[in-house]
Amino acid sequence: MGHFAQFGLVTLDLANTWDAYLDEPERLPDVAALRRFCDELEEAATEVGESDLAAVRAVRSRLRAVLAAEPGERARALAAWAAELPARAVVAVVDGLPELRLAAAGNAPPADRLAVRAVRELLAIAGAGDWERLRLCAATPCRDAFVDRSRPGRRQFCSTRCANRAHAAASRARHRA
Repeated sequence: MGHFAQFGLVTLDLANTWDAYLDEPERLPDVAALRRFCDELEEAATEVGESDLAAVRAVRSRLRAVLAAEPGERARALAAWAAELPARAVVAVVDGLPELRLAAAGNAPPADRLAVRAVRELLAIAGAGDWERLRLCAATPCRDAFVDRSRPGRRQFCSTRCANRAHAAASRARHRA
């Protein structure tokens, strides 16, 4: 598994390229990192430059704003974002069956392709019935995105790292009181 490809979904992996636990939270610090991100997620990026890096970071900010909204408001935020994108509908053949998908133009810049793919994946998450299970980590300062796949659907933390830190902080606070 690569450095960026944690979930295999651009939506979550792009949203999580900011990690508040790291000394330098920006996981896309330069053009080379953006190129590696695109390569790992099979999102072809022929040539990327500084302007592409800034544009991808802006897409990440928009994506994180959509994910931070409550589920009902999130749907409206996603619809507004999708309406602004240079996307078109295409019919793809998946396992011999036609499937309607959003796609960016073949010559679209990396930020537009990543944005369209993120919206397409969010729509797939909603279609799979996991819209309410799409969450941001409850641990402070982490705000990583994840899909709660637990059976009861009450998971609050993106990882055991965050859960352990939050539980340890709560325990220390209880013992201080």
